[in-house]
Amino acid sequence: MMADNSFIKLVPSSAKQTVTIDEVKELIHYYKNITVKTGTQLNWQYGENAFPYAMKETEEGKGKWFYLQSNHERYNTILIGVDTETVRSEDGVESEQTYIQVTLPDQSTFGDKGKANEFCKFLAKKLQGELHLFNERIMYYYPRK
Repeated sequence: MMADNSFIKLVPSSAKQTVTIDEVKELIHYYKNITVKTGTQLNWQYGENAFPYAMKETEEGKGKWFYLQSNHERYNTILIGVDTETVRSEDGVESEQTYIQVTLPDQSTFGDKGKANEFCKFLAKKLQGELHLFNERIMYYYPRK
């Protein structure tokens, strides 16, 4: 499996125009907490299955990206980073657009891809972004005119 990417783009009608890597980490922590609560309500260890990862960061990635590492047999690694790109609107005006990139490196499993899709949808919904999935389909989570 070759490295695969998904993007959550913060468009003009998104809830926010920018997001930091720390804010993304907070959203991942929030996701983890709500899945644990769901498991508690169901009297089942859902948290472990819903989020089988530990959040890790390298010196070189500080403030730019981090990764989720799992020691579970069906999962391995998901990389998450924040960056900006220059986009041109229909009337030719250029502007900076923030995006979150979710990458599945070569060693990622199909389980990672499923979890990455869940995280991407969760993040896109929370930030009201435009989600470009791994299969190149686009999902719109922002109010459309």
